[in-house]
Amino acid sequence: MSLSFCGNDNDTAAYNVDNGVLNNGCFVDALNVVPHVLLLFITFPILFIGWGSQSSKVHIHHSTWLHFPGHNLRWILTFILLFVLVCEIAEGIVSDGFTDSRHLHLYMPAGMGFMAAITSIVYYHNIETSNFPKLLLALLVYWTLAFITKTVKFAKFYEHGIGLSQLRFCIATLLAILYGMLLAVEVNVIRVRRYIFYKHSREVKPPEDLQDLGVRFLQPFVNLISKGTYWWMNTFITTAHKRPIDLKAIGKLPFAMRAVTNYMHLKDAYEAQKKKTTVSPQDSKLFWRVLRQAFGRPIVLSSTFRILADLLGFAGPLCISGIVHHLSDENKTFRPQVKLLGVHFISSQEFLANAYVIAVLLFLALLLQRTFLQASYYVAIETGINLRGAIQTKIYNKILRLSTSNMSMGEMTVGQICNLVAIDTNQLMWFFFLSPNLWAMPVQIIVGVILLYYLLGISALIGATVIAVLAPVQYFVATKLSQAQRSTLDYSNERLRKTNELLRGIKLLKLYAWEQIFHKSVEETRHKELTSLKSFALYTSLSIFMNAAIPIAAVLTTFVVHTHLYEDADLSPAVAFASLSLFHILVTPLFLLSTVVRSTVKALVSVQKLNEFFSSEEIGEDQSRIVVQLDIENHSKYQTVVTNGFFTWTSDGAPTLSNIDIKIPYGQLTMIVGQVGCGKSSLLLAALGEMQKNSGNVYWNSLPGSESMTGEGSSTEEDTAVDVEMRRRSSVAYAAQKPWLLNTTVEENITFGSPLNKQRYKAVIDACSLQPDIDILPQGDQTQIGERGINLSGGQRQRISVARSLYQQTNVVFLDDPFSALDVHLSDHLMQDGILKLLQVEKRTVVLVTHKLQYLPHADWIIAMKDGTIQREGTLKDIQNSDPELFELWKTLMNRQDQELEKETVAESKTTLERKNLRRAMYSREALLKTLQEAEDEQDVIESDDEDNLSSVLLQRAKMPWHACGKYLSSAGCLLLPLLIFSQLFKHTVMVATDYWLAKWTSDAIQVKIEAEKRNCSLIQDCRFNHSSYTIVFSILCCLGIVLCLVTSIAVEWTGLKVTKELHKSLLNKIILAPMRFFDTTPLGNILNRFSADTNVIDQHIPATLECLSRSTLLCVSALAVISFVTPVFLIALVPLAVAYYFIQKYFRVASRDLQQLDDSTQLPLLSHFSETVEGLITIRAFRDENRFRQQLLELTDTNNIASLFLTAANRWLEVRMEYIGACVVLIAAVASITNSLYYGLASGLVGLGLTYALMISNYLNWMVRNLADMEVQLGAVQRINSLLQIETENYDGLLSPSQIPPNWPDEGEIKILNLSVRYDSTLKPVLKNVNAHINPGQKVGICGRTGSGKSSFSLAFFRMVDMFEGRIIIDGIDISKLPLSTLRSRLSIILQDPVLFSGSIRFNLDPERKCTDSVLWESLEIAQLKHVVKALPGGLDATVTEGGENFSLGQRQLFCLARAFVRKSSVLIMDEATASIDMATENILQKVVMTAFADRTVVTIAHRVSLILDADQIIVLTEGTVAENDSVSNLLSKDSIFAFLVKSNE
Repeated sequence: MSLSFCGNDNDTAAYNVDNGVLNNGCFVDALNVVPHVLLLFITFPILFIGWGSQSSKVHIHHSTWLHFPGHNLRWILTFILLFVLVCEIAEGIVSDGFTDSRHLHLYMPAGMGFMAAITSIVYYHNIETSNFPKLLLALLVYWTLAFITKTVKFAKFYEHGIGLSQLRFCIATLLAILYGMLLAVEVNVIRVRRYIFYKHSREVKPPEDLQDLGVRFLQPFVNLISKGTYWWMNTFITTAHKRPIDLKAIGKLPFAMRAVTNYMHLKDAYEAQKKKTTVSPQDSKLFWRVLRQAFGRPIVLSSTFRILADLLGFAGPLCISGIVHHLSDENKTFRPQVKLLGVHFISSQEFLANAYVIAVLLFLALLLQRTFLQASYYVAIETGINLRGAIQTKIYNKILRLSTSNMSMGEMTVGQICNLVAIDTNQLMWFFFLSPNLWAMPVQIIVGVILLYYLLGISALIGATVIAVLAPVQYFVATKLSQAQRSTLDYSNERLRKTNELLRGIKLLKLYAWEQIFHKSVEETRHKELTSLKSFALYTSLSIFMNAAIPIAAVLTTFVVHTHLYEDADLSPAVAFASLSLFHILVTPLFLLSTVVRSTVKALVSVQKLNEFFSSEEIGEDQSRIVVQLDIENHSKYQTVVTNGFFTWTSDGAPTLSNIDIKIPYGQLTMIVGQVGCGKSSLLLAALGEMQKNSGNVYWNSLPGSESMTGEGSSTEEDTAVDVEMRRRSSVAYAAQKPWLLNTTVEENITFGSPLNKQRYKAVIDACSLQPDIDILPQGDQTQIGERGINLSGGQRQRISVARSLYQQTNVVFLDDPFSALDVHLSDHLMQDGILKLLQVEKRTVVLVTHKLQYLPHADWIIAMKDGTIQREGTLKDIQNSDPELFELWKTLMNRQDQELEKETVAESKTTLERKNLRRAMYSREALLKTLQEAEDEQDVIESDDEDNLSSVLLQRAKMPWHACGKYLSSAGCLLLPLLIFSQLFKHTVMVATDYWLAKWTSDAIQVKIEAEKRNCSLIQDCRFNHSSYTIVFSILCCLGIVLCLVTSIAVEWTGLKVTKELHKSLLNKIILAPMRFFDTTPLGNILNRFSADTNVIDQHIPATLECLSRSTLLCVSALAVISFVTPVFLIALVPLAVAYYFIQKYFRVASRDLQQLDDSTQLPLLSHFSETVEGLITIRAFRDENRFRQQLLELTDTNNIASLFLTAANRWLEVRMEYIGACVVLIAAVASITNSLYYGLASGLVGLGLTYALMISNYLNWMVRNLADMEVQLGAVQRINSLLQIETENYDGLLSPSQIPPNWPDEGEIKILNLSVRYDSTLKPVLKNVNAHINPGQKVGICGRTGSGKSSFSLAFFRMVDMFEGRIIIDGIDISKLPLSTLRSRLSIILQDPVLFSGSIRFNLDPERKCTDSVLWESLEIAQLKHVVKALPGGLDATVTEGGENFSLGQRQLFCLARAFVRKSSVLIMDEATASIDMATENILQKVVMTAFADRTVVTIAHRVSLILDADQIIVLTEGTVAENDSVSNLLSKDSIFAFLVKSNE
C-alpha cells in the first residue's frame, strides 16, 4: 500500500491547484505543520541549554514558584488542546482507512501539533519557575501562527460547504478557538508583567512560604499536573526508603494552612454571621452557618470534582457496551459516503462506531475520572484537617477564658473537654471528609438507574429495587455493629481495669500465692468480652457478606426477570456486561449511605456539644480587676487592696467569702491562717480574679518600676475592655495547693518559660531540697516528668511547684499551703532558705497560706480567717493586743507542732522514704530500657557497625513481617485455617465461573440471533433462543456465590476470634507466671499496652483488614487470569506494569507506616497539652502565660495537621498511580481483545467479560496496597505480643509431692539459714552473700541496716522471689527450694511496706480465697484497730473498697494489710518496713498487738526505725549483703556495736 503526504490515488484532486493554492486541502494541512515545526526548532535548544544562570536571586523551592497570570487556565486549555489533537489524529487515521493509499496529511499535522503542545507547556513551566519571562516571546509567535493557520483551514472548510455534520470541521473549529484563547492568555501575561513593549517590567517576589525552606508541603504551590498526580511527593516517598520520616522531614505547614490562619477565618465568619443573623448564639444553626461560610467553598469544589468523577465513572459500562456491540455487529465495516477535497469525511457517529476509538476514549475517561476522584478526596480531607485545627484553637482560647466555677463546680470536667478535642472535632472532620457524598450519591444513583433502564427496560428497575430494599437492612446491620462495638468497649475497659490492678499488685499476689484468683477474674471478664466480640464479629461478617452478595442478587434477579418478561429478550453481551458493571457502580453509594448517615448524625451531636461549650460562662465578664496606681499617701505601701468584697463560686449561690476588707503590704511576707475550709485558698483566687464578685473592689497597685506582664502581645481572641484592664496586672507567681506539673523536664517545669539563670536556678533547687531527688533521676533535671507528675511522690511534686514560684522574677508570689505534703525538716528548710532568704531579700510581696503556726513570728502581716470572713488582720503584735484569746490558742497549737517536730526527728523522715521509692521506680525503668529494645525491635536485626546497622534496620522496614503473619494464622488451628483458605479460593472461582457462564450465555444468544437473521426465519418458532437451561445454571452459580460469600465472611471473623482468644490467653498465663524481676524491669505501661491497644488491634482490626486484603488480592488475581485467558498477549504487557506496581507498593508501604506513626504520635502531646491547660488553668492565668501556652498549642496543632496532610497526600499519591496502572490494564486488555475479536474471531461475550474484569482491577489495586500497609502496621501488635510470649517463667513445680508435705507445715516456725547467697538476676551481682542464721520457734527477730544493705532482699528470699543461687533456707525441717512455689507462698505471711488494696469488698481484700468465717475476719480487724472503722461503713465486711483503696487513708490501708496477715494464721510472719506509713501512736499500739497476737509465732521484722525492734529477742544487722552482727538486744547495746551506734544516732 503506497504512502505519501497527500496520497496518490488515481484522481489527482490532492495535487490540484487550479482554484488557487489555498483551495487545496493537502496544502492547507501542510501549512498547519509550519508553526509546530517552528516551535520545536526554537524551544528544543533553549530547553537543553538549561536555566542555571538565569534563576531568581532569592533562594527558594525552585520548581514550584508559579507566578505568571492565567497560569491554571493555560494548563486547562493545554489539556483540552491535547485531547482535541488526539481526536484529530484518531479521526484522520479512521477516515484514511477507507482509501487505497495513505494520506499522511490527515493525521501528521495533528501529531506534530500534539508534540508542539506538550513542548509548549514544558517550555512554559521551565520559564515560569526560572522567572525569565522574555523567552515567552517564542510562545507568543507560536500561538499567533497556529491560530492563523487553523482559521484559514476553518474558512476553507466552510467555503466548500463542509459543516457540523462532519467531525473534522468540528475539530478544526475547536482548535481555532483553543489557539485563540491561548494567544489571549499569552497577551495577558505581557499586559500584566510588562516584560516586553513596556519600558519597565513588573517584578514579583516569591511568596514567603517558598522562601522558607522549612516548608516541605508543596501541594498548594505546584502546577496542575503535579497537583493532580502528586508528582512533588515522588522524592519524599523514595527518600523514606533510605531514611525514616521524622518531624524534621515533613517540615512546617504553609501559612495559609496553619491553625492560626484557619482560626482567623472561623472567627471572622463568626463575627459576620453574628451581625447578619437574629439566631441566638446558643443555637447550633449559627455554628453550621459559620462553618459553611468559613469552609464551604472548598467543599463545593470537592463535591464538583466528585460529581464529575462519578459521571465519568459511567464511561466504563457505556464503552464496554459500545465495544462489544461493535464487535457483535456482523457488518463490521462500512464506507463513509462523503468525499470532499479528494478525501473522505466521517461524522462523529461513524467515528464513535470504531471499537479502537472507544477503547482510547475509555482510557482517557478513566484517567480523568480517577484524577477528579482523588482531587475530590484530597480537597475534602484537607478542608476537614483545616477545620479541625481551627476548632481546636477556638476550644483552647475558650478554655483560657473559662470561668473557674465551671470547672470547680463539676459542670465541666477535664474528661469532657478532652472529649471535645479528641472526639468531637474529629467527628466534624470526618463529616467534612464524607460530605461531598451527600450531593454526589443521589446523582450517581439516579444516573445509574436511568442507564440501566435504558439498557434493560423494566427488569432493571426490579434489580435496582433489590438493592434499595437491602440498603435499610445494611443500615440496621451497621447500627447493630456500632452497638456491639460499644458493649465490647465496656467489657474491654473492665478487663483492663482488672489487668491493671493485677499488674500493680503482682508482688503481693505472688507473695500470697493469689495470682490464680485474679487470673480467673480477668478470664471471666475476657469471656464476657469475647461473647460481645462474637456478636461484633457476626455483624461484621454480615456487613461484609451483604456488600459482596447484594450485587450478585441484583444481577441474578434482573437477568432472570429480563429473560422471562421479554420472550425475544435482547440479552446481548453488550447489554449484559454493561449492566453488570453498572450494578457494581450502584452498590458503592448504597454501601456508603449508612456510613454517611451515621457520620452526619454524629456531626450534628458534636456541633451541639461544641456550641454549648462555646456559650458557657467566661471569666472576668465584670469589672472585677481594676489596676490603678493607688493613692500615694495612703496606699503606696500596699500591693493589693480588697474593699467590701463579697465573692462566690456560682452566680446564684451564697457568697463563699463575705465582708472582705484586706490590705496586702508591698514587699513583705503576709500569712493567711485559719481552720480547714475557712476560705484561705478562695481568698487568693478572689484576689487573682478567679471568683465571681457580687460586690466590692479589688485594687492592684501598678507601682512605678514594677515589671509589666511577661510575654505581652495581642491575644488571638476577642479582647474585651476588661481583658485589657486585667492584662495590666503584672503576673503573679502562684503555687497551688494541689501541685500542677507539665509533662516536660524538671528544669522546664521550674523555669516555666523564663530564661535559665544558672545561679538563681541552683539557689532555688537548694531552697526546695530538690538536689537529692534530682540526683536519683536517670537524666537529672532533664528527666521527663510523666503526665501529672505520675512518676513523682506528692512531696516531690509540691516542691517542684514551689520552686517554679520562687524562680520567677515577679513582684508578687502567692503560695497556697506549700508545706502540706512536706515533712518538718523540709518545711523548715524551705521557710528559711526559700521564703525568708530568697524572696524577702528581693523585697517581693509574698502571700503564704499555711497551717504551720510556728512560722507566724516570721510574718510581717497576718490575716486570720474564719468561716469565709476576715477574723483579724495585722502584725502578730497587733493581734496579741487586740485578740489575746486567739493569740493564746495559736501559742498552744505552736507548742504541739514543735513536739511533733521532735517526734519526727527520731523517725526516718517521710522524704527519705519517698526518695527510696523514686530510686526503685527509676532503677527498674533504666534497667528496662535494655530489655525493652530487645523485645520491641524483634528477632532479626543484625548488630554490626553503625552504617551496617542502619542499612539492616532499613531492610527490616521494607520487609513484610511474615513471621508475625505466620504466628497469627497458625494460632487459628488446623480446622479454621484450611476452611478460611479454601472458602476464599472457592468463592472467587465460583464468581469467575458465574461471569464466564454469562459470557457464554450471551455469546450463544447473539449467535443464534445472527443465524436466525441469516436464515430469515422470523416467523418460525424454532429460531427463538431458549434461555431456560442457561438461566438455571446461572441461578445455581449465583446462589452458590452468595452462600460462599457468607461462608468466607464468617470464616474470616471466626478465625479472628479464635486467634484473639488464644493469644490473650497465652499472654495472660505467661505474664502471671513471669518472675518478679520481669515486672521490676518492664514499665507497667508497656505490659498494659499489650493488653489494651495491641489486643484491641487483634480483636477488631486485623480480621477486617485480612478479609479486605484477601478479597482485593484474589479479585485482582482472578481478573488478571480472566484477561490473560481471553487475550494471552496481555501477559507480555503485564510485565512492565507488574514491575511498576511492585516498586510503588514497596516505597509506599514504608512511607505510609512512618507517616501513620507520626500522625498518631503527634496527637498525644496535643491532647495532653489540652488536659494540662485545663488542670493548671488558674496557675497559667495567674502567671499571665496565656500567650505562651496558646503559641505552644498552635505549634502542636500544626505539627499534627502536617503529619495528617502528608499521610493524606501519600495515600492519594498511591491511589493515583494504582488507578493509572489500572487504566493501562484496561487499555491494553481492550486493544488486545478487540484485535483478537476482529482478526481471530474471539467471541464478543468473552471480550465483555475481559473488559468488565479489567475495569474491576483499577478499583482493587490500591485497596490491595493500602490493606497491605495497614496489615503490616497491625501485625506489629502480634509481633510485640509474641516477643512477650518468649519470656521465661518461674518454676512452680517442686521436688516434693503434696503427700510429702505435712498439711499444717510450718507448725513450729523454726528457721535455719545456711550459707545463703541471693541475686536478682544471673547477670547481676549478689545482694546477699553467705548469710547464716538460726531463728528458734516463736522468736521475734529484728533486721536492720542502712538503705541498700539487703534487708528487703532477705525477706523476699523466704518466698523464693529472688534467685537463691547458693545455700538453703530450712523451715521446720523442709528445704524451701524443694517445695512447689504456690505451697511455699501460701503457708507464710508477709506485710509489705507499700500497702496494696484491690477494688471489691473488704471481705475480698482480707480473704480472697473465701476460706475464713466472719468471726475470724472481725477478730483480725479488731487486732488491727479497724473494727470500729469497718462497723461504721455501710455493708460492714461487704463495704466497697475503690481502686487502690483510695477511699481509705494511707495508715488505714496499712492496717488492712496487717489484718490480712492475721487472717492467714501462719507460724511465720515477715514484716517488711510495714509501719512506715503509720503515725507514731498507731504504730506503738501495733507493736504491742504483734507481740500479743503473735506471741507463739515467729516474727521477722525488717525495720526502718531502730526504736521498733528494741523489744525483739534477736537482732540481725546487715551491711552490704552480709551479716555484720547477730545477737540479743542487750548484748549488742552493751558493747561498741553497729546496732548501738544506730540506736544512739536516732535518739
